[in-house]
Amino acid sequence: MSESRIKPAPLAYQNERFLGSPDGRILRILSEYSEPLSRFRREQIQDTVVFFGSARFHSRSDAEGILGEAHRKGSGDLDAHRKQAAAKVEMARYYEDARRLAHLLTRWSIQIPARRRRFVVTTGGGPGIMEAANLGAHEAGGKTIGLNINLPFEQNPNPYITPALNFEFHYFFMRKFWFAYLAKALVIFPGGFGTLDELFEILTLAQTQKLAKKILVVIYGSEYWNRVINFQTMVDAGTISASDLDLFRMVDSPEEGFEFLRDGLTKHHLGAEQPKRADEAAPAPEIAKTNP
Repeated sequence: MSESRIKPAPLAYQNERFLGSPDGRILRILSEYSEPLSRFRREQIQDTVVFFGSARFHSRSDAEGILGEAHRKGSGDLDAHRKQAAAKVEMARYYEDARRLAHLLTRWSIQIPARRRRFVVTTGGGPGIMEAANLGAHEAGGKTIGLNINLPFEQNPNPYITPALNFEFHYFFMRKFWFAYLAKALVIFPGGFGTLDELFEILTLAQTQKLAKKILVVIYGSEYWNRVINFQTMVDAGTISASDLDLFRMVDSPEEGFEFLRDGLTKHHLGAEQPKRADEAAPAPEIAKTNP
């Protein structure tokens, strides 16, 4: 009688039960580093400009449609639904401004003579300001990146992301790493908790001199941000230095934002030719001055 043969065990890296377990977490984390790195190399992305802002804003045409529908169904001037719809129309200007700024930046950047793509517009990949920036870059004829996140409530990638540069992350900290890793500038539009988190993380790294490169920070919309954050109060209280206000620039128009970005990116990242390295084809780890 012949002995029954035992089926071969799956290879460790093909064992889905292991990969999804707590013991496989380190491999999942490494995958969210290595897989995007591979794609950025393949797509010849050298660096990025990252747009942050609310996912809840709409284009002007969509917001006006929502307001029109609210007026048809509303029960009076103080109807909460109508007030919310009117606020959407008011905030739609930021969607249109993000679209315009991303368009101006991309139209300029694709004309830069370089072996790799420079200052590629990057967002969190979802709706609102993210969609607006991806749309503006797409309309200008450039590649554009979306770094989406898997959430309990669905956030689908917007349709204007370059398909080969559409990413989905499980870990917030790996997504935030990729926001900063290639960034040469951040543009912060009005937003909520997530936008504040992303703004202050970069400002903290810059303030504590943990960045090995110059990252320009543009805060867009003084009317909104001056009501949300009183930076001067922080200076007066001594919690930040007056010089810390130089870590960012507040702007109020796409043209003003573009001029600041163009001049700063040219000065700090396009000025002198850098010596070529053996690993030039790959993005360089530039976030920390020293490795942990």
